[in-house]
Amino acid sequence: MKSFLVIGMGRFGQYLCKELSKLGNEILAVDEDEENLRPALPLVTSAKIGDCTKAEVLEELGVGNFDMCFVCIGGSFQNSLEITSLLKELGANWVISRASTDVQAKFLLRNGADEVVYPERDMAEKIAKKSSANHVFDFVDLGDYGIYEVLPMKEWVGKSIKDLNVRVNYGVSILGIRGPAGGMVMPDAEYCFHAEDHMLVMGSDADLAKFLKKL
Repeated sequence: MKSFLVIGMGRFGQYLCKELSKLGNEILAVDEDEENLRPALPLVTSAKIGDCTKAEVLEELGVGNFDMCFVCIGGSFQNSLEITSLLKELGANWVISRASTDVQAKFLLRNGADEVVYPERDMAEKIAKKSSANHVFDFVDLGDYGIYEVLPMKEWVGKSIKDLNVRVNYGVSILGIRGPAGGMVMPDAEYCFHAEDHMLVMGSDADLAKFLKKL
């Protein structure tokens, strides 16, 4: 279990608190608007109303006691920049700030952010990749690599991983399969594919692009 400070209770901040809460973490949510905080109350350990552009407010929070601090403000980039800078000045261990553009990201990183996230861009990219390929159920971006949840090709059904020589002929590795017989991680080479299987395949972006066109 870790402790998180989440500043800004817009949609991204709310969703972040929800997911962190599911994993059993301690969360302090902060926003200057009481109305924004109310939906988060069932999700967080504690909540506080305050303007985090003021150093005295952040000092009272004890930012150095949290494993990570998230700056989730989307409406005012100036405020996000000021808060990010103040957090590092006051001893925050790790600051993750929200950005909408590459220019914003550069300023945030120069002013104290240890990491920058692009919620809207990342979601749009994920939806685009899922929608552009046939039978894609989920996708995880790993930089120059990715993991896709897909159905097997029709010609794979009834054949084994060994028969198809998947890695050599298709450039992807099969990390797991969920099918009629249950789920398995790193299936044996003798495993024969079923039409209902959901596979987790991993590969480079270039190899995955070629593979997905064949589905």
